[in-house]
Amino acid sequence: MNAVEIQGMAKSFNGTAVLDEINFKVRKGEIFGYLGPNGSGKTTTMRIMLGLLKPTSGKALINGKEPDDSNSDLRSRIGVLLENNGLYERLSAYQNLLYYARLYGVPESDRVEKIERLLEFAGLSDRRNEKTGRFSTGMKRKLGLARAMIHDPEILFLDEPTSGLDPESRIVVRDLILRLSEDEGMTVFLNTHDLSEVEKVCSNAAILEGGRIRACDTIVGLRKSHDKPVLEITLVDTGYAERTLDLLTSQDCAYDCERDDRRVTVTLNDESPSTVLAMLVTNGIAVEEVKNATKSLEAVYLDIVRRRGTTNE
Repeated sequence: MNAVEIQGMAKSFNGTAVLDEINFKVRKGEIFGYLGPNGSGKTTTMRIMLGLLKPTSGKALINGKEPDDSNSDLRSRIGVLLENNGLYERLSAYQNLLYYARLYGVPESDRVEKIERLLEFAGLSDRRNEKTGRFSTGMKRKLGLARAMIHDPEILFLDEPTSGLDPESRIVVRDLILRLSEDEGMTVFLNTHDLSEVEKVCSNAAILEGGRIRACDTIVGLRKSHDKPVLEITLVDTGYAERTLDLLTSQDCAYDCERDDRRVTVTLNDESPSTVLAMLVTNGIAVEEVKNATKSLEAVYLDIVRRRGTTNE
């Protein structure tokens, strides 16, 4: 049995379709990325999975059961971290976790040990008695993650867990999510538009655009299924890089290119790399290094969005 199974699920509001017959599965113990821009239907999908909305048609199965208000057993087996961390800022870190332990019915004999373990897990043991209102955004996010785990859920639903965090805090939260899967065997459903985070932590992902699932596969599979040969060209200086980008994206060439300082990444069609290099040499552009590259998940996503825009779906 899968941890999550979405079967032909659709949702409309006032006659406007937000989700259009979507299907995907999440295996137990995996970290699954649910990708899409704002307004694509990600939040609506999550609300249905949490039993906060009912689908217009189709169904969402969580551990084989449909979520609803009467299914208290199912609710006790899932944890949720929304963009709001659900913390009381006048309470300390310890008091917040104690409040939620009581709310979720954690046995009194287990509370202290569980809270101490979660504070250590989140790296907040030394701040346990400090009011949460004094915490940084990253610290609140880590405590929010600990709060969502207080009742040992089997499935953890995370909504933009690294949104608004500085790079160091993003790495810490990312590592905590990986540990949940690797050490605790927990299923993690990651709802986000941050493709770089998904690429680093997820084994599988679905790309939602315009209320439809445009692709669903392993991260490796997504790359392969939408991949074209990619050439990474490093120029001797930024001036040559700018000239290369202008040349390759001109009306005569129209290559799909991206530039990062002195590096230009070119997506090839049926051409050989030598065709591109010969063009650069002919135009007097000094090249420092050329190598084959792998298309990123972000590039795959952009390909899918652009293709949709040209098919008028």
